[in-house]
Amino acid sequence: MVVAQYLSSAGLAFLLFLGQVAGLAGETIASILKGRIRMRLAVFQIAEIGFKSQLVVIVTGAFTGAVFTAQAYFQFASLNMETAVGPVVALSMFRELGPVLTGIMVAGRVGAAMSAEIGTMKVSQQIDALRALAVNPVDYLVVPRALAMFVSMPFLVVECVGCGILASYYVGVEVLGISGVHFLENTRKFTDSSDIIMALVKGFFFAAVIVFISCREGLNARDGAVGVGRATTATVVNCSLAVLVANFFLTMALNILFPAG
Repeated sequence: MVVAQYLSSAGLAFLLFLGQVAGLAGETIASILKGRIRMRLAVFQIAEIGFKSQLVVIVTGAFTGAVFTAQAYFQFASLNMETAVGPVVALSMFRELGPVLTGIMVAGRVGAAMSAEIGTMKVSQQIDALRALAVNPVDYLVVPRALAMFVSMPFLVVECVGCGILASYYVGVEVLGISGVHFLENTRKFTDSSDIIMALVKGFFFAAVIVFISCREGLNARDGAVGVGRATTATVVNCSLAVLVANFFLTMALNILFPAG
């Protein structure tokens, strides 16, 4: 009985969470379509979200590509398939690792910051002050961040994937002694534009997941500094889990549209 009540309450809380995120997303998209865009704030958020996230994304992509290359080489060497390392790493970076790792790192860096900023405004009644001045909080706070995420995230994914492949080439060719010609030729042969499209589509969807969950947590913060801390923690956890769950469904759907090979 107790377990059933717990599952019932958890299910209702989850449905409420989904409804609030979907409602915020719908309101934000409606504001964008109506042209209620504060371009100065959007450009500022692009710098905060995109430009300042480059270092962590580049480091993540480069070392992921490097370690994946080393592991793939050690396994493939016993089968005399060293030249297959390049395309395996490239496809993995394009289709899975690049978008997912970028999403998780951006969720940790940007999502937490957005939630903390909006949550602080909520508990200090600054959002109530915006409403008193006839300013829609969604137009002022959420729309610029959403536009910035939609613009920045695909570029961050490209940076992550590109740095991962470059690091893979360096480790594979310069450190492990794989033929550079075969590495590049096999990578070119087994990757095409569909892999790039898949990475960009995932990046766009992950941007939506991160920004709407982060803003939802911030707008629902309460109980002062403790509540802001809870909202920030919930943002990182929920965004990371949402990226991983969404990635499964996106992979299943996109592999039907863009089959590998």
